Amino acid sequence: MAITMQVLKLLIQCKCVRSMGFPSGQFSRVDNFSTGCQWRARKKVSQYSTVDTDRYSSLVREVLSSKTSSQTPESIEDEDCQLYGPVIRSRPPSQQPKLPKNLHPLLNEAKGQSEYVPGPLARITLQRDSNNASIPSVTRILQKTMPPDQAFYLERWKRRMIAELGEEGFREYSLNLFRLGKLFHAAIEDTFTQEIPFKEEHECPAEVSGYIESVSNVLNDITGVRAIESAVNHSALHYLGIVDCVAQYRGSLCVIDWKTSEKPKPSLRHTYDNPLQVAAYIGALNSDHNYNYQVENGLIVVAYKDGSPAHTHFLNSEQIMPFWEKWLLRLEEYAEK
Repeated sequence: MAITMQVLKLLIQCKCVRSMGFPSGQFSRVDNFSTGCQWRARKKVSQYSTVDTDRYSSLVREVLSSKTSSQTPESIEDEDCQLYGPVIRSRPPSQQPKLPKNLHPLLNEAKGQSEYVPGPLARITLQRDSNNASIPSVTRILQKTMPPDQAFYLERWKRRMIAELGEEGFREYSLNLFRLGKLFHAAIEDTFTQEIPFKEEHECPAEVSGYIESVSNVLNDITGVRAIESAVNHSALHYLGIVDCVAQYRGSLCVIDWKTSEKPKPSLRHTYDNPLQVAAYIGALNSDHNYNYQVENGLIVVAYKDGSPAHTHFLNSEQIMPFWEKWLLRLEEYAEK
């Protein structure tokens, strides 16, 4: 019996030593060990020990294996209707265009379409006196009534140029653009006033030779020039301006506006307020008693300094009418300021 107890005691001591990480056989003799191991660690009880792991595992597998949500836009809308009631959809705002209060006609019934008769070109100079000192120009009206988005992009471009060139540099840049525009218009005027056909060489300043090359094909389509750099005055609506040119373009009598640009403008929408300007000139010319004919069409020609072909935007009598109505709205807006 004593031998059995001693063997049991040794077995317990050996198990306790192994649980402490000692390799077996390291101690050949173990003395003074009690039957209970005093370093025995308390076993921690997990809070998830009572969870049904089989049921939980199947739930996880079901969620992860699903490729689409059980909710759909239709089910969400149905649930929303049950909680908050049906959705009341508002009607979209009216898209009807705003019309001017005074829809003044573009054409003058007192005038007719007169045949072209060769003769001196009209060059009526704009003279300011006490009678017309307060009459605004087309350019001023368009500047004062510029749409907010257009004014925003113009101001952003100006700030970017000032940051790049400085205040003084930007001022010189703007003056140079204005000077080149004047030289370009003068060169165009020379091509129509000289007796030499345009197909032959004309001398023009080297600075605008690229612009002239750009519009060379357009000039070949222009005949029967009637007016160049000539003032027009709308007697009823009280505004004035200076038309660049009045001539036949491919057989249609037009008010022609020459423009220069550093960027291509292949589409009419790239010309911003230029169609309104042309429509305003047409209406003023038709109202002005200094001209015994009237015009129904407009032409915008955009020339480029590098000589690349100019973009032309022709507006017939139907296409010009929407821009005439927009011009009347801008005119009313200017009068209200």
